[in-house]
Amino acid sequence: MRLSNLPIRRIAEDGLSPAPRDQWPHTLPPVRQLLDQGLDFGPATIFVGENGSGKSTLVEAVALGYGLSPEGGSTGAQHSTRVTESGLERHLQLVRNVGASRRGYFLRAETMHGLYTYLEDNPSTRRKDPEFHTMSHGESFLELMVDRFREGGLWVLDEPESALSFSGSLALVGILKDLIAEGNSQVVMSTHSPLLAALPGADIYEVGPWGLRAGEWESLDLVANWRSFMNMPGRYLRHL
Repeated sequence: MRLSNLPIRRIAEDGLSPAPRDQWPHTLPPVRQLLDQGLDFGPATIFVGENGSGKSTLVEAVALGYGLSPEGGSTGAQHSTRVTESGLERHLQLVRNVGASRRGYFLRAETMHGLYTYLEDNPSTRRKDPEFHTMSHGESFLELMVDRFREGGLWVLDEPESALSFSGSLALVGILKDLIAEGNSQVVMSTHSPLLAALPGADIYEVGPWGLRAGEWESLDLVANWRSFMNMPGRYLRHL
């Protein structure tokens, strides 16, 4: 795969707009590491970590820095209800590959229903849109991906597992795997799911007090914790 076909190759601090290190979210170790060292992006990049670790903040900043709608959607969407963004994207520079696709889409589970309403109120003029509100949460999520993730681009997902069953998660991995195989699509995702973290060929980063730590799927705390629970759930449940 030619990495020059991918939309972005690196993210680093914008030298013309340095981030104040004493203000949130720049005080978070993974954000500080990104600002200090930058980060290279391949075909797929996955961030895993505990709640509040900063993984969604990173994913959101990538999406907004690329020009995607903050509450989900494409570069052309204007969907916004309540501003909660961290503002990190204002201090980042996305290094793009010349000639690569400039298309993209941002899906964040917590704002999906609002996005469906926005799409319903602003229908396509070229074709009939799917009726997302008539589907289950998981069905609509997968249908939106099939309908919008096409022709190459940057596909950003924030904790998509909250909408999906086990089989739905497998279907999502299949969709993303096929997109990456085309050679001009790039995936950036945050997740708590060991299944989604197993996306073939992805660069995985554990996000935590240490900052960003590259790791293999088998060595992730996420995988070890789930494996231990599935083997002996009683050992965990008796302490609750």
